[in-house]
Amino acid sequence: MSALYFDHAATTPCDPQARAVLMAALEHDNANPHSTTHDAGLAAARLVEHARAQVAGLIGAEPREIVFTSGATEANNLAIKGAVRHLGAMGSVRRRVITVATEHKCVLQSVADLAREGFDPVILPVEPDGRLAPGVLAQALEVPTALVSIAAANNETGVLQDLDMLGAIVREQGALLHSDMAQAAGKIAVDVRKTPLALASLSGHKLYGPKGVGALFVRHRPRVRLEPLFSGGGQERGFRSGTLPGFLLAGFGEACRIAGTRMAEDAAHLATLQEIFLDSLERALPGCVVNAAHSPRLPGIFSLRLPAGLRALDVVSALRQMPHPVQASLGSACSSAELAPSYVLEAMGLSAQEAGRSLRLSPGRFTSAADALNAAGTVAQAALRVRAAAQP
Repeated sequence: MSALYFDHAATTPCDPQARAVLMAALEHDNANPHSTTHDAGLAAARLVEHARAQVAGLIGAEPREIVFTSGATEANNLAIKGAVRHLGAMGSVRRRVITVATEHKCVLQSVADLAREGFDPVILPVEPDGRLAPGVLAQALEVPTALVSIAAANNETGVLQDLDMLGAIVREQGALLHSDMAQAAGKIAVDVRKTPLALASLSGHKLYGPKGVGALFVRHRPRVRLEPLFSGGGQERGFRSGTLPGFLLAGFGEACRIAGTRMAEDAAHLATLQEIFLDSLERALPGCVVNAAHSPRLPGIFSLRLPAGLRALDVVSALRQMPHPVQASLGSACSSAELAPSYVLEAMGLSAQEAGRSLRLSPGRFTSAADALNAAGTVAQAALRVRAAAQP
């Protein structure tokens, strides 16, 4: 059975050009990039710095502002815990740490973890459209705040937050702004010189690069300081110790370069695929709704609410049995295994039943129009089978 992959929000396939760069680096430049007393180590170090410049170029940063990590989860932990702990160690009176109810679990848990260290975690609600209201943020910031973490794009709904506007409110109150940009980077234009970000997290495998690598933007001016998460040899300006995987970083850097050149093309392609899919599905299965349909969203992620009487879990199970299975998820990849309604959708005001009728679909760069048409037909067939099986 040939499957139709509609779960790019969970992970993307490695772009063939990025994979070629990765494999060449693995074969020819596999020395330790921190062993700079010989030519092989220097060559590996140059490879890493080239990748660093490519990642920086994607978001308008300086290369020295890019700290490599194992992925966005580590970058989020390092940004939130590292920045807040440093301020605490310096005697700052700012004890509040703010985030949003729809954030990725690694952000929510990082903020919650800081409560054990005497900090004040605050989780802000969102509007029914999935966005954070500026007034809600401003009110929370009336208490001296160390850091605010707001994702640029939600990983389940694709909803975009207005970071320029929200960031201005954060900056005015003297707090640091961190953004989880794992979904947004490479898909929408990001310029850290214009947006008042102190810290931003990126992931290689969300933008057609390899798994196991990511990056944290750490602003140089005004300088942001972090406490490292673990001890070691002091690599990455002392923020993140450990030997860097040069070949993975080479693939990550190339993926960032490609994303920068293809961004407009990819966005238009994904918007077309979404339109084809939804138009076809509406004809075959009337009554479907896109959650947060009228919010600013990434074109490549949409949360689809099925008609009443259909559970998304049942439909996803049926999809696996189809001749051409559609590979989709119930929500974020880290939450789907729990088989619980999406906390993101519930935070937007959907009932548990409405959230339980929702699944996430995310086509990608290499998805064709025919794939979108076939996927819509397959989802409709699976849903109709589930509905028929439920009839007495």
